Amino acid sequence: MAQHRSKNSDRREEKSASNLSEDDSVRLSRQVTLLDSISLIVGVIIGSGIFISPTSVLAYSGGIGWALLIWLFCGILSILGALTYAELGTTFSVSGGDFSFLLEVYGTIPAFLNAFSFLVLRCASLSVVSLTFAANILLIFYPDCPVPEASTRLVAMVMLGGMVFSNSISVPGSRFINVLMTIAKLLALVAIIIAGMTKLTQGNTENFAKAFDPSEFNFRSFPLAIYSGLFAYSGWRYLLIVTEEIIDPSRTIPKAVVISMTIVTAVYLLVNVAYFTVLSAEEVLSSTSVAQEFGQRVFGSFSWTMSLGVGLSCLGSVNGTIFSFSRFLLVASRKGMMPSIASMIHVDRKTPLPAAVIMMPICVLMIMSSDVYSLINFLSITTWITVAATCSIVPYIRWKRPELERPFKVPLVIPVVFFLCCMFIVVMSLYSSPVDCGIGLAIFFGGIPVYYIFVWWENKPIWFNQGMDRATIFLQQLLCVVPPEPESEIRIRDPNP
Repeated sequence: MAQHRSKNSDRREEKSASNLSEDDSVRLSRQVTLLDSISLIVGVIIGSGIFISPTSVLAYSGGIGWALLIWLFCGILSILGALTYAELGTTFSVSGGDFSFLLEVYGTIPAFLNAFSFLVLRCASLSVVSLTFAANILLIFYPDCPVPEASTRLVAMVMLGGMVFSNSISVPGSRFINVLMTIAKLLALVAIIIAGMTKLTQGNTENFAKAFDPSEFNFRSFPLAIYSGLFAYSGWRYLLIVTEEIIDPSRTIPKAVVISMTIVTAVYLLVNVAYFTVLSAEEVLSSTSVAQEFGQRVFGSFSWTMSLGVGLSCLGSVNGTIFSFSRFLLVASRKGMMPSIASMIHVDRKTPLPAAVIMMPICVLMIMSSDVYSLINFLSITTWITVAATCSIVPYIRWKRPELERPFKVPLVIPVVFFLCCMFIVVMSLYSSPVDCGIGLAIFFGGIPVYYIFVWWENKPIWFNQGMDRATIFLQQLLCVVPPEPESEIRIRDPNP
């Protein structure tokens, strides 16, 4: 796909070429710190689920004690997965996460299928979280009556547009929002934990009397509880999408994944203990919003703070997703698998403005649709297929390229165990929801003809190429963006080049 610069952009670059330093070049710079990295992981993982309905783990495990065990077990497994990705992120020195790893090792088609499904799934997820944000914020103003659906959709679009705008004009600004919202959601969760622990010390232990009752254990559905738990921890992969912007990634990435996953695991476990201290298993299973039910029992007239906490948590999750997902689109475009405009950078703001803006109209259409929730269910299986394929890279590269420099290296058993867990999730998904998974796989592999038509086919009609060129030039002039310079290339650290 051709890349063009507008005349105004050319004159701007010619004027400043003589005194352009490395720090002033039009590219994404390394400014993501350890705190930013931790906030990104925690912010993306902790969305609305832990506040609203942590019921699936309880329903499938069979009892309170078994559910808590699942939360701890899934947290440990997620840490293993995050450590596996940390090795890949410190060996491969490029942004893009799964896409870049798959492209380097397995080729273009697996990488494109990852980009194709990830684009659809992330936009759907952004839409759902935006709607959840709107519903909870409006609930503060509609405490005793249903929230109007039209208002919910409008507020969701406005919030999403605001986050896209923030990520388009300032990288430090979006980083600050991410840190601030992460602190806010953790404070809300800490409030739940403190209130629950207070009740526990006061003797409210009746719900734990038979926590590990063998008669409640459901062996048949127990694997589904693990599936639900691991899904709640998903999001730790996002840090590897912004590797090129992380300061000292070989040290920052391992520290960030260990610290953030430890925080998330501890918070998830303690929040569930707090819920079960106040609410019985039956009440948790029947509740549409566990945090709201908890707040009404514990905080009384201040229960609206739970709605605010859910809203802020959703806001932080949306901001972190846009921050990382725009970099994902930039890298995919840089490799010729998305329109070339998505790889460009604003000449003054040094932000991936086109990549951030591209997702907005897609998300707006999804917010207006009632099928967006089904789309997430359909495509969830593709996430674990991608993660399994990515985890398999570690033993494969250890075997094929043992001489490579690996600043951070995990025991081989870790990626092997997590790969088996991912395959287990895929099999259980097919077992529990064969129709949904079948539709998801059809969408996933439907990306193959899209790849051959828009990426592999080089001799496209002249009218198509000219149309794309004109559109690219127009958008460059409108958005004031140019290709990053110099363009980073994917590379593996090799002590013997």
